[in-house]
Amino acid sequence: FLKINTANKKLKTCELNYKILLMNKELHRIASTCIIHKDGKYLLLQRSFDKKAFPGKWTVPGGGLTTDDYINIPKTTSEHWYYAVENSLRREIKEEAGIDVADLKYLCDMTFIRPDNIPVVILSFYAPYKSGEVILDEDSINHTWATYEEAKNYDLVEGLIDEIKIVEKLTAE
Repeated sequence: FLKINTANKKLKTCELNYKILLMNKELHRIASTCIIHKDGKYLLLQRSFDKKAFPGKWTVPGGGLTTDDYINIPKTTSEHWYYAVENSLRREIKEEAGIDVADLKYLCDMTFIRPDNIPVVILSFYAPYKSGEVILDEDSINHTWATYEEAKNYDLVEGLIDEIKIVEKLTAE
């Protein structure tokens, strides 16, 4: 049984690698997230259990960039749209949490392959809370404002606590 189980795992890994090879290696889903801080606490949202990636995990507001985030607005130059990711992230924060943030600052990036084999690039930002009351959309089932120490007790998306720690240090300066 152990040999069959190991063979099945190797086969699944080979199938995943094959699917990735078939895809255009330059195409990725682009998403952004924001660690929002207010009075020494960070806004955490619990993802719906219906989500494809990280169901039920605690995370921060964010979401994917779509062509709708720029295609229907005037270009900022004759050929391009600047600030599409920032505008998308502000929209996602408003949709998912009902609040506005002040200046967005870049923190880091990460990549992963979703369970449906879509490669994803996530750009992580941080920003101070600006205004509004937290009102969740259907993507989240719960929220809290937690200190860095309190956030350690939540089932966070892997790596998020390290990002919060970095923001904790950056905002303390």
